[in-house]
Amino acid sequence: MGKLLKVISKEDILPKYRGTAVEKLLKYHNLRMEYEKHDNAELLIGMCMDNRKQLQIPNNFAYILRTGGGNLRNSEFKVSYAIAIGGVKTIALIGHDNCGMVHLESKREKFIEGLVENAGWSRTQAEEHFRSFAPMFEIENEINFLLSETRRLREKYPKILIAPLFYKIDDNLLYQVEDDVQQP
Repeated sequence: MGKLLKVISKEDILPKYRGTAVEKLLKYHNLRMEYEKHDNAELLIGMCMDNRKQLQIPNNFAYILRTGGGNLRNSEFKVSYAIAIGGVKTIALIGHDNCGMVHLESKREKFIEGLVENAGWSRTQAEEHFRSFAPMFEIENEINFLLSETRRLREKYPKILIAPLFYKIDDNLLYQVEDDVQQP
């Protein structure tokens, strides 16, 4: 579980994603498929806020939530809104390599010093802020976290297709992440 599957042709797309918005996402981004016109979002994309990642997708194709590590735990109302009001039936969760949320505790001192220097916080404020929030965002391993978040959201939204994808910074491609959970 967790094997990355490269998509460089339409035949590389897993059968479970064919005919879905995930297939379109992979074709738009990796295969540079010509953009179709979209009047409504077809999926929700949850991905990291990292500035090194830019998706190649047309306007109106997707709702996009960007959070540290692609962690949607504190964004569930927004996810629910996209499903209930926006009518999306698919979520693409996109993790990536070299994520800043991995081993966040090792960045503690730099984080605190950065808030003191750049934001004008006292050291005590910065330490308390890190202590309060870092545990919620700490990721030990990008792929393991991506798969655990996928499982969590599948339990919460059982009728929604949820696809774990992985963005490699060095080639700017989306990879499918092999997982063993059946979807609707």
